[in-house]
Amino acid sequence: MLDTGIYAHQIRVDASNKTAILVTRGNGPTKDKPEDRGAVKVFSYVDGVLKNRASIAPNGGTNFQPRHLDFHPSQPWVFVSLERQSKLQVYLMTKEGSLGAVPLFTKDSIADSTRKALRQNAGTIHIHPNGRFVYQANRSTVSDEAGNSIDGAGENSIAVYAINAQTGEPTLIQSADTRGAEPRTFALDPSVRILVAANQTAIYERSGATSRTIPASLAVFRIRNDGKLDFVRKYDVDTSNGSLFWMGIVPLP
Repeated sequence: MLDTGIYAHQIRVDASNKTAILVTRGNGPTKDKPEDRGAVKVFSYVDGVLKNRASIAPNGGTNFQPRHLDFHPSQPWVFVSLERQSKLQVYLMTKEGSLGAVPLFTKDSIADSTRKALRQNAGTIHIHPNGRFVYQANRSTVSDEAGNSIDGAGENSIAVYAINAQTGEPTLIQSADTRGAEPRTFALDPSVRILVAANQTAIYERSGATSRTIPASLAVFRIRNDGKLDFVRKYDVDTSNGSLFWMGIVPLP
């Protein structure tokens, strides 16, 4: 029987096409139940058949909620986004096609790690095809007494890291404000000149006697040669009948 953990969130197959990795987020604790522990499940992948290979869960999976991962294009490094912890971790992929039991590096994904927010989560992660930079979403909203989504006093940004070519260590070099709330997903275009972030949630903002709603949106950034992002513009998206749950970029023929 396959060990698929709790709350599977993403599955990826590595470049060798022999290893599949399932990210299982688990769940944070509540007043009624303890934490469901998270893990990264590694499987061998042969002729379309998966077999258990390893379960990566530092500290037994306690306080470990991985959400997404991406593979470095030329080195045996796997970058993992930890949702509730707002962290980025780097793991070594072994010659046997598994991951090291403990991360090589653990980094805060928000610029000011002392900043307090009622809800601060990390999201999607993508590595630049040149292998020199990695991008990670940070998101923050809360609900007011009326049930409206409002500013969570946290960070809604795309974290930009430079990757050390010798060690794989990421260094945070920018936190690019997405000008919206809950950038749950984002994508790089095929030319790797543009990054588009999807601000999932419309938020309600009150100032004195006036109020307004800031719509969900697609925020467009130009990707510079140094990996940093320049904000270009955003496109508001009407989510009154749904949610900007996911986005991607598809090249046209």
